[in-house]
Amino acid sequence: MGRWALDVAFVWRAVLTLGLVLLYYCFSIGITFYNKWLTKSFHFPLFMTMLHLAVIFLFSALSRALVQCSSHRARVVLSWTDYLRRVAPTALATALDVGLSNWSFLYITVSLYTMTKSSAVLFILIFSLIFKLEELRAALVLVVLLIAGGLFMFTYKSTQFNAEGFALVLGASFIGGIRWTLTQMLLQKAELGLQNPIDTMFHLQPLMFLGLFPLFAVFEGLHLSTSEKIFRFQDTGLLLRVLGSLFLGGILAFGLGFSEFLLVSRTSSLTLSIAGIFKEVCTLLLAAHLLGDQISLLNWLGFALCLSGISLHIALKALHSRGDSGPKPLKGLGSNPDLELLLRTSQPEEKDNEEDEGYFVAQGQQ
Repeated sequence: MGRWALDVAFVWRAVLTLGLVLLYYCFSIGITFYNKWLTKSFHFPLFMTMLHLAVIFLFSALSRALVQCSSHRARVVLSWTDYLRRVAPTALATALDVGLSNWSFLYITVSLYTMTKSSAVLFILIFSLIFKLEELRAALVLVVLLIAGGLFMFTYKSTQFNAEGFALVLGASFIGGIRWTLTQMLLQKAELGLQNPIDTMFHLQPLMFLGLFPLFAVFEGLHLSTSEKIFRFQDTGLLLRVLGSLFLGGILAFGLGFSEFLLVSRTSSLTLSIAGIFKEVCTLLLAAHLLGDQISLLNWLGFALCLSGISLHIALKALHSRGDSGPKPLKGLGSNPDLELLLRTSQPEEKDNEEDEGYFVAQGQQ
């Protein structure tokens, strides 16, 4: 009887993990192809990003209100001093990372975008070394060389290579290294109380919106105001379809962070990192099959080399965590840079975490 119960528990856990991974894949892969699809007809990626930020803020504020009502405990609200001094740098870097990433879809294919964004781990490691969040080791040097070599091989003689789009997404990856380093430093400050991902999203989105607005005003403001799809619209039905499409992207963006948190809270960050590797492979296969992206054998070898570097980094982090005794703040960052701030659940106040996780599970099943 006991063995049967263990088998049932194991099967249930496996099914639950698989379901959460598939949910994460749906949102993560879905938002990548959504952004590419939308930018083909709507050439204002910065405005699109700003609207997504507004939707994420709306949903995070609603989530905080629901959790507060159910737990009868006030959520953290930072003072203006802490907000502007400690949160603003992270918000600005995050806004530029997301904005440039979406901007690059105007010029490059999904496959080149996926491969180049995978190199964000390279910049994360570099800035972690600069800020002394990581110690310089031979293994980390090998990880950097593998990822950099893989990126070079994937872009070398690519038939669908676009220099402008590649520069945008590579710049986003570079800023992403700064972004996640600052995010880690922000979330390790326990006195701020931003360990819960919903509280982090709630505080980041307004400053991200304001940080991205000047870039939007310079490059898209005039064109958007004279476009028939938004400000000079003549067809109300077309306007509603455009706004509906943009709102859908905001839901996907919030759902991505939501599914990542669900996966980590019910399994582990290592599970998410491993799932992220297979997600990249699935994205490339879908891009080649559905969008006709041309990927040569050399490009596939470069992608494999890059993934081997990421896998080595994950293995090193797993061994390092296993060797540590007792819970310690994370020093490194995982392999999936997109919205990785949602993976930082709070270590203390376990009771609060259990209530929050229960809420997210309940909401995620709707």
